Amino acid sequence: MQVIPIDWQAIETVFLDMDGTLLDLHFDNHFWLEHMPQRYAEKHSLTLEEARKKLMDNYQSFAGSLNWYCLDHWQEILQMDIVGLKHEVADRIALRANVIEFLDYLRSKDKRLVLLTNAHQKTVDLKFEYVNLRPYFDRIITSHDIGLAKEESGFWQKLEQVEEFDKNSSLFIDDNLDVLNAADHYGVKHLLAIHQPDSKQATVKTSKFTAIKCYTQLMTN
Repeated sequence: MQVIPIDWQAIETVFLDMDGTLLDLHFDNHFWLEHMPQRYAEKHSLTLEEARKKLMDNYQSFAGSLNWYCLDHWQEILQMDIVGLKHEVADRIALRANVIEFLDYLRSKDKRLVLLTNAHQKTVDLKFEYVNLRPYFDRIITSHDIGLAKEESGFWQKLEQVEEFDKNSSLFIDDNLDVLNAADHYGVKHLLAIHQPDSKQATVKTSKFTAIKCYTQLMTN
């Protein structure tokens, strides 16, 4: 597998996304597109097709906004126990290949590690019950702490107010191209995408961003 050259001496802070980057996005896609429609149909006496349509209309209304990532928002809108429903399919929560090895590698190089996720804190807490990545991070920041989703204008400027970093010596890895474009616009120098965020779906085109197939590509020295 082709090595992705990184000048680790030039990197001080590594910002890492969670879903689709450190964790397989299959859990999230299955939950929102399969499990939730099934449970929603059962609760509201709808056909599965009716439930899917209603949910998709709701999803599209809030896509890209902070509310899209907010479990409290969805619990209120849908009148469903979102956390409880996520636990029902938690066996699908899984690390991407070689994530632990990569995090150990970064720690050995004394990099500051910051989890930078759009996920709601309740989602982070739930997932870390099953895959405990918490000890690897110097800090965990959710977009809810900032008040903006990562793809929204102004996110990185607000992040600067709560986390000290140099955009020229920071590496940010994320599977969301809108998020990466926002970081690029802000001026984060080192950016990487993910080749296949969901292990059960096809690979994605990542435009101008170099994409990681496996974290071993970055563990070069």
